[in-house]
Amino acid sequence: MNPQLNNFQMNRRNFIIKNSRIAAAALITGKAGSFLPSAGTAAPFRQHPFTHRLPVTDGHYKRTCGYIEDIPIASYKWASDEAYEQFLDMKFGIRLHWGLYSILQLQQESWPFLQMSFAERQAYQDLHKTWNPTGFDADEWTQLFENWGAKMFTFTTKHHDGFSMFDTKTRIKKRMNWTAPGGPVMEDCNVAFSIMETPFKRDVVRELCAAAHKRGLKIDLYFSHPDWYDCDFRPYNQHPVQVPDASKIAVVGKDLQPEIKNPQEYFRKSGLVIQPNPTDAEVTRMMQRHRTQLEELITRYGDISMICLDQWLGPRVWPQLRETLMHLRKLRPDVMYRARGIGNYGDYYTPEGFVPGDKENTDTPWFVIYPLGDTFSYDPDTEHYKGAAWVVKNIVDAASKGGSFMVGIGPDLNGRFHSKAIEQLNEVGIWLRKNGEGIYATRPRPGAQWKEGEQIRFTRAKSENIVYAFSYNWPGEEFILKTVKPTRGSNIHFLGFEQPLKWSYDSSKGLTIFIPSEWKEKFNKSESLTYGFKIRC
Repeated sequence: MNPQLNNFQMNRRNFIIKNSRIAAAALITGKAGSFLPSAGTAAPFRQHPFTHRLPVTDGHYKRTCGYIEDIPIASYKWASDEAYEQFLDMKFGIRLHWGLYSILQLQQESWPFLQMSFAERQAYQDLHKTWNPTGFDADEWTQLFENWGAKMFTFTTKHHDGFSMFDTKTRIKKRMNWTAPGGPVMEDCNVAFSIMETPFKRDVVRELCAAAHKRGLKIDLYFSHPDWYDCDFRPYNQHPVQVPDASKIAVVGKDLQPEIKNPQEYFRKSGLVIQPNPTDAEVTRMMQRHRTQLEELITRYGDISMICLDQWLGPRVWPQLRETLMHLRKLRPDVMYRARGIGNYGDYYTPEGFVPGDKENTDTPWFVIYPLGDTFSYDPDTEHYKGAAWVVKNIVDAASKGGSFMVGIGPDLNGRFHSKAIEQLNEVGIWLRKNGEGIYATRPRPGAQWKEGEQIRFTRAKSENIVYAFSYNWPGEEFILKTVKPTRGSNIHFLGFEQPLKWSYDSSKGLTIFIPSEWKEKFNKSESLTYGFKIRC
């Protein structure tokens, strides 16, 4: 960033609205140097406004960049600086996928629905009539999250299959009867298709949010843009009901290409179903229900920090979706929205199934989402769970690059977590209780100083000149750090221990921390997953 900006005390929102076109142009052309701190300079936190630009490599950005304007309209406002700071502080969370797919132990949540036969689809949509997950206990869940060291969680209020895990007051007016005589037909209905229409009849979202508020956990409510049960949403996002003009309505990419290039092949296993194009009245009803459900989620359950939007709709309804966003911002200005389906109108984004290999080429906040097993929903196979060391390494790696890490697990049909998931995340919690100071509410070091080699990562405190160093392996009797210069006479500690370690500094060699061999025995199995140091610089 241009150092001259340090002298101005300006509101970030006013600045970004007035100057977003300049900042965006600089990022597009690659001439963004004047907006960014140099690699070797430790810039003060909150020195510059967020540019609100997703990486152009982000898969979901690519899907919608052909019709969502890169620079939001001038009257649009993102969440506040305070909301962003709290987001950046969280660092570790739990991601929960739970729904009808959990009854059948489907992998990849509700996605397999698209490849089911007509009879299987009808049976799937009828599962809610007998579902009674009496093992669900919101207090027990949130106690586990707290024990595991999580500061946030995401819960699926509605996945693509359209089943709502909360007490929505909206009504679905058209659905498919997949096993009607003569073949599938679209029929009138008047249902919520929600957890309240099961024998369970309890608002899972309400209970979870109430329990989370007691423990001070941040709440992120996942919500799917598409809805495969409600026929008003046809043909968006691989909807099982396609229409004659699907190739013009459901389009993606810069060139607005058909979302499904070969529908016959895509739906080969299940069979392609084509119904009439949606009427104007159906489109209006669709977007009103979409808006109302989001309203319900941000206004009925207390303080909600984030809404985790997923997938996308299309250009014909983007103006209505943009109006919905403007409306929601007025209701709850500090709710942060995941950018999926809304482009640069979003507040954060989520690399999925990988930790970025370097510090991201954007200042848009992010956290990684990654399943502990092979899928975000319930995984019954013990061998699939990746282990506590894997989780800790990813927490450290993400934090060193300025992000957070969210591990995905799913409860079974009765609302219970796999014992292996509990065992591994308990270990993570033990490690975080010892090392959390170097993770929570930290920020990355400037430039390339977030790491040394493949085994060492760094974070730094927000308001003090403290660097935290992490070694994935036992550091040995002499731990050398080339990019850290401690304050003269300061103490260096292992995180979680008060006893100082001896050290020396040489300008040509760097910092050497001397570690007596007996120190290795001071760490139990969980605490030795990664080794953290506190260094005042």
